[in-house]
This record gives sequence, C-alpha cells and structure tokens, in this order.
Amino acid sequence: MVTRSSTRLAAAIGGLALSIVAGAGIASADPAMDMAVNTTCSYPQVVAAMNAQSPAAAAKFNQSPMAQGWLRSFLNAPPPQRAQMAQQAEGYPGAAQYIGLIGQIAGTCNNY
Repeated sequence: MVTRSSTRLAAAIGGLALSIVAGAGIASADPAMDMAVNTTCSYPQVVAAMNAQSPAAAAKFNQSPMAQGWLRSFLNAPPPQRAQMAQQAEGYPGAAQYIGLIGQIAGTCNNY
C-alpha cells in the first residue's frame, strides 16, 4: 500500500523528473514546460544532465523507482500526453520547488 507521504514524494519527484527534461514546442504559459513536453532527449541523456547539473536532486531521483518510472513514461509518451502529465505534475504540492531546475538543465540534456 502506498502511503500519503510516499505518494507526495512520488509526485514531487515526478515534478522533478519533468523539470529536468528539455526541448521546444507546444504553447503554454510556461516556456520551460513547453521544452519539457517537446524534448528530444532520451532517458539516459536526461539523467546524465541531472547528475551533472543538480547532484542533490539526482540523488533523490536515483533513489526513487517511482520517479524513474514516471520519467520513462513521460519520455515515451507523445507530446499531447506529456502535456497532460506535465499539468498533473505541476499541480502536486512540492513539485513547484523543482521547476527552477528547468532553466539549469533544459538546454543541456542534448549534450549528454
């Protein structure tokens, strides 16, 4: 059974996962979310960029199979489904604190 705190942690880490992907495209109020929704980065590229840009966030992510699964699902989904996933992740308490990582990592994952 998943506890409420585990669910919140998974949601926050899902927000973290979302915040570290990059690309360009679908219009929304947040350009960083547009980049995440339309990323061309692979899972290994995203994880490598996260490890390089934010080791503390990467450590949390690497300890969470739920967050890793969410990121894999996100990256394997088509952009319209990613947009829905992004909206859901943004709505979870705790996820907003990771949105700042987008600016740090969004432009780098294609370099890994």
